[in-house]
Amino acid sequence: MPDQMDPDQTKLYEAITQGSRAQGPQHFALTDEEGRLNGPFGDFLLSPSVGMELQALGAALRYETELSGRARELAILLVAARHHSTFERESHEAIARALGFSQADLDAIRREDVTPFNGVESLVGRTVLALLDGDLGDCPWYEAEDVLGQRTIFELITLVGYYSTLALQLRVFRVDASAEEGAASW
Repeated sequence: MPDQMDPDQTKLYEAITQGSRAQGPQHFALTDEEGRLNGPFGDFLLSPSVGMELQALGAALRYETELSGRARELAILLVAARHHSTFERESHEAIARALGFSQADLDAIRREDVTPFNGVESLVGRTVLALLDGDLGDCPWYEAEDVLGQRTIFELITLVGYYSTLALQLRVFRVDASAEEGAASW
């Protein structure tokens, strides 16, 4: 519960609930009706120093990269599909719908099928799938470098790693199964 947090946890809680994630349209709730953090954020409070860095990285990936909103959400949803991360899928499908993804697009992403996408989105999708398979070969690297540039590739690699980390945390702390089953109920 928010009123039971130590000062470091409170600082992290405020960074999440009052920072960039809380600005603009809300496609999923950051907290429940009692003020507890939803999704992976409650577990960030288990280690406030690590949690603060994770939340800052996540905010940077969501709001400060060269990726378009659609390309970013496509990448996040592909990671969620690969890792069977229900919370990330449901949360980011809401954002994707607001960005114009159709139900057919979302269904294809759940199957890790990027054929409905064209141009940069197709390239981002193929690059993410290669990264999830373990590496980006020479030909895909040169294509991605030519179209996206090294900065965006770096951001995309980091995004895949970050959301893969969240998927693992969500799975281990059983957040995907039920919010009430998570290890921390802050």
